[in-house]
Amino acid sequence: MMLGLCGVSCTHKPAQQRGSGHGDGLGSPRAPVGGPRRVLAPSSVGARAGNLRCQTVGALSASADMNVKTVLILLVLALATIFALVCVLLTRGRAPSTCQHQPPEQEDADDGQSLVFADLTPEEMVQVVRYLQGSLGVQLVDASRARPSDNCIASVDVQVPAKAEVLRFLDGGGARPPREALAVLYFGNQPDPNVTEYVVGPLPTPAYHRDITVQKYGGKLPYHRRPVTGKEYADINTLIQQELRKAPRFLTACCESNGTDLAILTTAPRGFKSGDRATWFVLFHGVAGTGYYLSPVGLEVLVEHGDLHVSRWRLRQVFYNGQYFASMGDLEDVFVANLLEVVRIEKPQAEEVLGSMTPRHPPGSPGPLQYEPQGPRYSIRDNRVTFQGWSIAFGMNPNSGPRLFDISYHGERIVYELSLQEALALYGSNCPGGMSTRYLDGSFGIGRFAYELVRGLDCPYTATYVDRHYLVESETPKTNQNSLCIFEHDAALPLRRHFSDSHSLYYGGLQKNTLVIRAVSTLINYDYIWDFMFHGSGAVEVRVHATGYISSSFLHGRGTDYGNRVGPHTLGTMHLHHIHYKVDLDVNGQLNSLETQDMEYELVKDPWSMQNTIERPYLRRERLEREDEAAFPLNAPMPRYLSFASRKPNKWGHPRSYRIQITSFAGEHLPASSPMERSLSWGRYQLAVTQRKEEEPTSSSIYNQNDPWTPTVAFADFIDNETITNEDLVAWISVGFLHVPHAEDVPNTVTVGNGVGFFLKPYNYFDEDPSVDSPDSIYFSGKQDAGACGVNPLACLPPAAACAPRLPPFRYGGFLNLSLAPPPGGL
Repeated sequence: MMLGLCGVSCTHKPAQQRGSGHGDGLGSPRAPVGGPRRVLAPSSVGARAGNLRCQTVGALSASADMNVKTVLILLVLALATIFALVCVLLTRGRAPSTCQHQPPEQEDADDGQSLVFADLTPEEMVQVVRYLQGSLGVQLVDASRARPSDNCIASVDVQVPAKAEVLRFLDGGGARPPREALAVLYFGNQPDPNVTEYVVGPLPTPAYHRDITVQKYGGKLPYHRRPVTGKEYADINTLIQQELRKAPRFLTACCESNGTDLAILTTAPRGFKSGDRATWFVLFHGVAGTGYYLSPVGLEVLVEHGDLHVSRWRLRQVFYNGQYFASMGDLEDVFVANLLEVVRIEKPQAEEVLGSMTPRHPPGSPGPLQYEPQGPRYSIRDNRVTFQGWSIAFGMNPNSGPRLFDISYHGERIVYELSLQEALALYGSNCPGGMSTRYLDGSFGIGRFAYELVRGLDCPYTATYVDRHYLVESETPKTNQNSLCIFEHDAALPLRRHFSDSHSLYYGGLQKNTLVIRAVSTLINYDYIWDFMFHGSGAVEVRVHATGYISSSFLHGRGTDYGNRVGPHTLGTMHLHHIHYKVDLDVNGQLNSLETQDMEYELVKDPWSMQNTIERPYLRRERLEREDEAAFPLNAPMPRYLSFASRKPNKWGHPRSYRIQITSFAGEHLPASSPMERSLSWGRYQLAVTQRKEEEPTSSSIYNQNDPWTPTVAFADFIDNETITNEDLVAWISVGFLHVPHAEDVPNTVTVGNGVGFFLKPYNYFDEDPSVDSPDSIYFSGKQDAGACGVNPLACLPPAAACAPRLPPFRYGGFLNLSLAPPPGGL
């Protein structure tokens, strides 16, 4: 007699009711499944359990005796029951096997070649600091406590090798370039105070340093150009607090304050001529847990802080409600004499403060959740990410922000360098702080202040989060953990599609899935979201969104000539955002030319009816020969098609090219007559194309902010009418928008409509759209069963996505490295 059991299977049975929590026990509810579509309820994320059905088919050996048959049947039923119970115990709380993570498609390993672009590790930073401390022969004070009269290490960053060296290594089998660091030092304790830049190497064990300041900038860097440090801001704060105590009755009357609870915001630049270091500081009501930028009290002070000795700093002028005073003491005297119009502003309560982001309603049900059913389809190794033919080396400059190198698609380099250069915010107001503000954010630290990202809000919950390290104003490296995220994004839009309803019936299409590299910088009041996106069509998209708080002025006089009233005494001051990028395109090699195409109409006679005429559009092609021709002024007409073209044609005889397509709503550039315009002369152009030169690595400088009247780097000098035919070329791109704040900017600015950027799109670079090779393509005809998994991959989704992702727990440590009392710069 033989007993056989076959075909044992355990399958989930759809539950009939939506669960309200995580399934973690017997009878735990789960999200429903209905029809061909599955809606993932985030509240059911985690282990699930449901009713299970185990089917057992048994084959029995026959017996002539009926009683024996009955016993055997009962035995089979008992065994089936045991198997069902075992199946329940083994599968309850587990994800279905279809949810097993699959390794991403493996790209060709680069054997660590991308590390030639990698940011410094904390260990390398420490080695550079130790070397400098022992090799310069001067006393170095930690920058976090250094006075202007001290020597200190201001910053340490990677020194990216020259492009020729890198390409010999990457493409020609040459030696790996030595790894080096760029160290910036402030020398205040010497007869000729100055800023000096050293290249230090080789890493990881430095043995040499060389002063590159004169070679790089054409001369020494004057000391007054150095960015303001946190220690300097703290000393300014101490001075302002001392001065505020000279007007106690005024502060009580105007602001219900003794001065110690007021928040102080810096402005920049700091004066009217080269060598000045005098800054207007704007005072606001400060309420813990909310943005103070919307609560100006009407008081602003001008601090002179250029002397190397802090004891000689002084308060030079005071502004209140449209009037100027020589000191806080003078302001107090005028108030006591009842000769001052005071606008009494009550100190706001936390629950009523203008601009509070505290939720006003309890949480609702979770929104849609993006997840990867079988794990990420991209791969990250060291500082390189690969995805469906794309390969990108990524990094972060502590000053200028995100930078990408060696961007290739299907093994061909398209972009050597794609990097953020500068961000300008230029304000208007009838208050001194507002009207004089031209922030060049690189001097504050776009990359340094790219803090930890909030999982599930700043980036998708399941994105990959990467730490970034920096050494600025300290001898100890710091880490902004999880401050860069990488994820594949479902744009919920077809990349391409067609439904055929004539000749033959079929549907073909492809999802628009994009690899995104993102960071978010908080620069005082504004938050900038930096996106670099890589599409299946071979296009690169660069985009920036602005959010955060507007910076306001006290509303007085004709304030609404400069913005809109957004609070009882708050003027939302108009301002413009201009962002600058460097794009070193290498299209089918380093040598490219710039070609334009646009449409014109020509009036021609109809060939079939000569008595009639027709306006026929035709394509006007042009090759630009010189840099001056390729410098397109901001907001001026520009050819609609502008491409970096190689000398090699595609299959159809056209030059293999990449097109630059800009999306921008920029405000007007600072007039050329302004004495500080040359420091931000990159803003003159929406696009400028120049020959690439090692001595022109960046369009701006951290030293331009505090001496814009004698700029350390003047981008306009890059454009000197050199040839741009069959040369190694760089595109310098400006994008931006004018922002006139309005009531809906409270509590703070939304990203909707506040995004600008550009595309790099293949233009005859391929012989056809490269996405035809995508494994995500969909095609089925009217003669096929579109619901069959073998015909249509979309029909495979219900079983493939039948489980929720195993989400990591939510954690956030972004406040760990921050002081509870920020300096007056707001940084």
